[in-house]
Amino acid sequence: MRLLLVEDDVLVASGIKLGLGNAGYAVDWVGSAERALEVTQKDAFDIAVIDIGLPLLDGLQLTQALRAQGHAMPVLILTARDALQDRVQGLDRGADDYMVKPFELPELLARLRALLRRSQAATSAVLRFGALELDTVLRQACIHLPTSDGHPAPLRQPLELGPREWTVMEYLMLQAPKPANKDKLLQALTGWDKEITPNAVEVYISRLRAKLEPHGIALRSIRGFGYRLERVGAQ
Repeated sequence: MRLLLVEDDVLVASGIKLGLGNAGYAVDWVGSAERALEVTQKDAFDIAVIDIGLPLLDGLQLTQALRAQGHAMPVLILTARDALQDRVQGLDRGADDYMVKPFELPELLARLRALLRRSQAATSAVLRFGALELDTVLRQACIHLPTSDGHPAPLRQPLELGPREWTVMEYLMLQAPKPANKDKLLQALTGWDKEITPNAVEVYISRLRAKLEPHGIALRSIRGFGYRLERVGAQ
């Protein structure tokens, strides 16, 4: 998932970016609302984390401006202000959630997962498609194997996914049964400080096909658009 971090404190931003990056997010960081408005005109993001205490335009004004421009991505506001009126104002300006500093990274990650599920109409941290299951909290993937007479209880086989394979798989499952746009998938894989070519997406798709097709899950290419998860043999 591609995340926009808007924070003017370099040390705070560096810590957040490192923690979110280790959790699998492609994080792009800017230090002002004005810069955030510029980058969102040309790049698409899945979610934004915005500090309220920005210079010139503050985080609330930025959030309001993003909504006025038609950006629907979830927005989580970070602030040192703990007054009820500040929280109410942030939500009224278009924020989806609000966290007071200092905070613990696990809580931030949990709130981001909840916002992403809500934006994709998912109701659980565990994503399922056919025999495949992704636990987005534990970052574990498994295949549910058919039961047999000797094993009446369901069997779960771990599925090994590399970091970028996980990102692709999670994005596809959040979009399913709709197709996932290839350009947005590419953006979910990388931020400004990393290089990845469109052809590289094909590599990860090919690897996932090899891992999923034996278990009845196909990755169909949609010409000119992207990819869609399908059950093998489904009509």
